[in-house]
Amino acid sequence: MPAGVTDPNYKPGPGRLGNLTVIQLHALEKFKKEVKDEGWFDEERMDDELMLRFLRARKFDVAAAKKMLHECEQWRKEFGIEEIMKNFDFKEKRDVDKYYPQYYHKMDKDGRPLYIERLGYLNIKELYRITTQERQLQRLVYEYEKNYNERLPACSKACGHPVETSCTILDLWNVSLSNFYQVKDYVMSASSIGQNRYPESMGKFYIINAPWAFSAVWRIIKPWLDEVTVSKIDIIGSDYKDKLLAQIPAENLPKDFGGLCQCEGGCSLSDAGPWNCVDAAAHASAANGDGTPNGNAA
Repeated sequence: MPAGVTDPNYKPGPGRLGNLTVIQLHALEKFKKEVKDEGWFDEERMDDELMLRFLRARKFDVAAAKKMLHECEQWRKEFGIEEIMKNFDFKEKRDVDKYYPQYYHKMDKDGRPLYIERLGYLNIKELYRITTQERQLQRLVYEYEKNYNERLPACSKACGHPVETSCTILDLWNVSLSNFYQVKDYVMSASSIGQNRYPESMGKFYIINAPWAFSAVWRIIKPWLDEVTVSKIDIIGSDYKDKLLAQIPAENLPKDFGGLCQCEGGCSLSDAGPWNCVDAAAHASAANGDGTPNGNAA
């Protein structure tokens, strides 16, 4: 069982620490040894959890996982991750929120950080008056890094068990095909970064208010995604409320989506969650809506 687990009901999912087959354990050891022997192992970042993300993404094929990780390390240098984490300042966040809201907000019942994106609010003309696609991607990467380094550890501590994935709501209210095609380059780049550089990050993914025309868009998006990713995506129309509330406590779900939360200044700018809260235990209690953390594996 992974260190730091205090939730007695926690059961690690397949391919995770505490639930590895002998073959998977050998693959992990082989993966680490080869990367160390080749001289590009990062002691600070490459813990077993990260190595297992890449192994799961490549079905425990060590050679394929090593290739994926090596390409990721090269990308990190080229993209300038260290510089972004030291100096990136998304000063236009409040203005961007008006035209393309994207934000993290509290947790679902499994302790996952909740990520919300509202494509229907997109105004591409106004958006690119105040920011650029490059800065949008830098912001995306900054938030991925913050998710790995701050949000997931805080959620894990609050819930008493490892939390390795997020719960996403993509709201397509008022989205037209023209909305999508205006940002398809950004969406393709963002999808590639998420799938290839931060693998195994998706836990639940709800696409809500999906219009009838979304089937055409889905045919474009679906080939970019692997089968495991596609299996985690739930596409719902306007009758999404009950399904969201089955996974997300009403106190944590913004009122706009049928929940009870109304953060001061707006949920989309609050970054509310145990990663920004001294009393993380309060979030653990709220995760299940009944005073106890949920015991399901993230």
